[in-house]
Order: sequence, then C-alpha cells, then structure tokens
Amino acid sequence: MSPDSQSLDRRRFRRIAAPISVRPVSFLARAIPRRVNDASLGGLRAYSDEPRRPGERLELELSFGDGVSATVLAEVVWVERLQDGAPARYDVGLRFIDVSAADQERIARALEPR
Repeated sequence: MSPDSQSLDRRRFRRIAAPISVRPVSFLARAIPRRVNDASLGGLRAYSDEPRRPGERLELELSFGDGVSATVLAEVVWVERLQDGAPARYDVGLRFIDVSAADQERIARALEPR
C-alpha cells in the first residue's frame, strides 16, 4: 500500500515535519540515522535503503537533536520503491505499536511547534 492510497481521514494523529532522525536498534544495525520525513504520535515516514515489507516489525531509536532519544517498536504499514536519483531506495510508512509512556512524552515534546 502506498501513501497515495491511504485516506488522510484514517489518520488518528496529525503528521508534521520535525527535527527527528531514526535508525534500527541492534548491535548488527549499521544503518546511519535517517531524517524522518514526517511524524506523529502514532507513527512516522522515513527513507530507507533496506528493503522492508508490510507487517515487518522494527525496534527503532528516534533521536531528537538535543541529545534526547526514544525507543519504539514499529510496524511497517506501506513501502514505496523510489526512482533512481531519489534520496534513498524506499519511502516507508511505520506505525508505532509499543512505546513507553516516557518515550511517548519525548515524542510529543519533539512534535510541539517551535
């Protein structure tokens, strides 16, 4: 499912551009942090060079640029392959499925208007 096929009114949370970067959590993860394209309290959209599939679950570290970070468990909702010359190979939509209360608060603070 691509972002174009998702109905905007199905979203529970407003998505905004925020200074957040994301990377998979694992001692094997060599991925450099990627800038989040947009985020909400319920999920995010980011680029990836790694192939992902809908339903895949990932533990992610979100970094907020002020030394603060949060760890979430997210599920891949959709993946769109990008054209050559794009910033990455894939655009990926992720839904948060497990976030601690403290990390939810950190995300909320990062999404506040500056």
